Amino acid sequence: MTISSAPKTWFITGVSSGFGRALAQEALAAGHRVVGTLRSEAARAEFDALQPGRSFGRLLDVTHDVDVPRVVAEVEATVGAIDVLVNNAGYGHEGTVEESSLAELRQQFEVNVFGAVAIAKAVLPFMRSRRRGHILNITSMGGIVTFPGLGYYHGSKFALEGISETLGKEVASFGIHVTAVEPGGFRTEWAGRSMVRAPQTIDDYAPVMGPVREARLARSGKQAGDPVKAARAMIQITETAIPPKHLLLGPDAVKVVREKLGALQEEIKAWEALSVSTDFMPTGA
Repeated sequence: MTISSAPKTWFITGVSSGFGRALAQEALAAGHRVVGTLRSEAARAEFDALQPGRSFGRLLDVTHDVDVPRVVAEVEATVGAIDVLVNNAGYGHEGTVEESSLAELRQQFEVNVFGAVAIAKAVLPFMRSRRRGHILNITSMGGIVTFPGLGYYHGSKFALEGISETLGKEVASFGIHVTAVEPGGFRTEWAGRSMVRAPQTIDDYAPVMGPVREARLARSGKQAGDPVKAARAMIQITETAIPPKHLLLGPDAVKVVREKLGALQEEIKAWEALSVSTDFMPTGA
């Protein structure tokens, strides 16, 4: 069942490229108003000029906690009520856990997790007072499945998946929906300029990480996924009365997540006797 597709106000973080840019452009094309966050004045002015009066650029680094509530409140006061929040800003970190620093782990979580939560916390009071709203957190199929060399990235996306699912249960009675959007491989800059790569410093990992890194670089810009189609799918679920709590995007995402769930079911069954043997025994048994 669909709901009204009347123009909405979208707030999308990270609209300079990739999913954020595609989603902003498609939302504008559908007649919506879009507030997009960017990190340079030139980019902000360019976004403003996309659709004057309907595209609104705002300077914001999502890791600057003190700026987030100020920007959100200003948007609510001058642009209008935020109907849809899309936490899209983020990046990937490649490197084995042992070869990657703790500082890199903290920064990965600062952007991908703490930044997204800060934006959601700033928007929620307004949505809650109106008893409506939809939050889309862009996680990844990498928030459900894992691949070598992406431990920090997976950790951040698994964390955002758990927060999204929990938040959805907390705000459902207020008419607010929360969807974790889980793309597979799409033709964005994720594996290119948006990827931070830790240097390989331990020879033991070279046979594993060398081919993986080369393959990832070779696929960059050649992925099967079309960001425009992903954007249209995201818009579609905001026009649905009961949107999904999880939305996989791409045949590859569906395939690998289905395989993961199947393997998990098999492992649960194989170890079930041990798993269920850990309760206290009744007295006298």
